[in-house]
Parts: sequence; structure tokens; C-alpha cells
Amino acid sequence: MTSSSNPTPYDPPPIWVWDQASGGRFANINRPIAGPTHEKELPRGQHPLQLYSLATPNGVKVTIMLEELLALGHKGAEYDAWLIRITEGDQFSSGFVSVNPNSKIPALLDCSGPTPIRVFESGCILLYLAEKFGAFLPEDPVKRTECLSWLFWQMGSAPYLGGGFGHFYAYAPSKMEYPINRFTMEAKRLLDVLDQQLAQTAFLAGDDYTIADIACWPWFANLLLYNQYSAAEFLQVETYLNAMRWAKDIQSRPAVLRGRKVNRVVGPEEDQLHERHDTSDFDTKTQDKLTPKEQ
Repeated sequence: MTSSSNPTPYDPPPIWVWDQASGGRFANINRPIAGPTHEKELPRGQHPLQLYSLATPNGVKVTIMLEELLALGHKGAEYDAWLIRITEGDQFSSGFVSVNPNSKIPALLDCSGPTPIRVFESGCILLYLAEKFGAFLPEDPVKRTECLSWLFWQMGSAPYLGGGFGHFYAYAPSKMEYPINRFTMEAKRLLDVLDQQLAQTAFLAGDDYTIADIACWPWFANLLLYNQYSAAEFLQVETYLNAMRWAKDIQSRPAVLRGRKVNRVVGPEEDQLHERHDTSDFDTKTQDKLTPKEQ
């Protein structure tokens, strides 16, 4: 690790130049310019909702939400989940850019009406679905505002956890003391905010499970339960007892277990459902169930 008292010097040039080779493990998933790199239309399935995603925390938010809606009996929440391989540049296709001009997963196309509606940004997708189906969003103004406050807290915290702490601790080409310390402080503060809130309430916005929990759980459960970034010991996640209780409670929900599998391409094969087009796919089309030819 580079010492903070004797860091490797870096003098920024007068004008920044994109050096693709210096971006580390995920250098090819982002670009400093918007727009498509190639022409390719997105597939369309039979269901009202078309999801284009990958099982990152932001993608998992949406598949959990859809599975929770289906569990409540909302038939209109049936969806096709198409895999977007961001390491291969799928998010820069003309079709994807037409649904999300920011080229980030997830992106949703609601085809239930005469004119398809595009919805991008994971928090917006959760809010859109909650309002569309009247679920997981309180009607009482005080409770609704509390729920939305925690939803947007998560949207603001994600860059600190992923692009900040996760990148510099786990993915950067070299370990650097200053950014690791800086973003570890932010990550631990977020965990403590979460923990202190959950000392007072069962769920983030009160007694009810809402889109605030659905938004926060994939990010924080990854740290608390799944050793994301191999950082569980470093962050001492076991000390956040209230957050750990909340994470485990939500982990046990059947819709959450299903939602985590959709568009997943890493981990145990039984937990990988690359695409989802029918509820039966969870029983018949996870990677462990497919023949090599089908994979």
C-alpha cells in the first residue's frame, strides 16, 4: 500500500485524456462520451415488462421488486429479463441506449400500454413500479416521505460503496492509502446510519417492508452477508447487529431468493438464471439444469 506520507506523485495534465488501459478491472464498462458504439436492437418477449439488466446490486433491486409484486398476485408484473453483459459492451448498443441514454443497467421498458414507456435509474424503476401497482410504498404522507428519503439516501450512497470503497479497495490496479481510507470512512458511516435506524424500526421506513428496503438490501446485504469486495473483516460488518438482523430477515423472503438469481452470471450455478421469461425458469433453466449446449 502506498504510504500517505510518500505517495506516488501524479501531475494531472492541463487537459484530461482518456487512457483506456489505466482503468483497471472494469475499464471497458464505461466511457467518457454518451451514445451507442454499435447498432443492435434489444429483444422483446411476451410479457408487459421488459427488463434489460445484470445481477449487480442495482439490477437485483428491480428483479426482487418484480418477484415481490408477482408474489402479491400482480399479474401485470410478469416480465422478461434479458441479460446485458456490461463487460462485453452490451450497454452501448443502439437499442439499449434508446432505453437508457446513460448506458447503465438496469433499464425497463413497459409495453403494457399503446406506447412503450422507458424507465431508467434503479430507484426510479422501483418508484415507477410501486406507483403502478400500488405496493411497497406507503400512502400516508409521513410514511411515504420517510420511505422516499431512505430510497434516495441509498441512491446517493451507492457511489461511495461501489465506485468509491469497492473500486479502490478491491478493483483498482494498485492499493492507495488515501482513497481507501477516505471511502472506508464513508462506507462505515453508511453502515452505522443503517444500523442506528434499524435499532429503532423493523424496516428502514418503519414497520412495513417498502421499496426503501428493496433498494438498500442488495447493496448492504452484499457487504453484511456475502463478503462483497472480500471486505467483511476489514469493515467489521459483524458489529452492525441491527443491520445484520434486517439483512437476514429480508434474505429469507422467497421473492428475494428468486430475484437474486435473475441475470446472475457468477457464483454457484444453481443461483444463476441468465434470463427469466417464466416463473418455471427458476426450476428448469438455472445453469446447473442446462446442458453444455443449452448454456
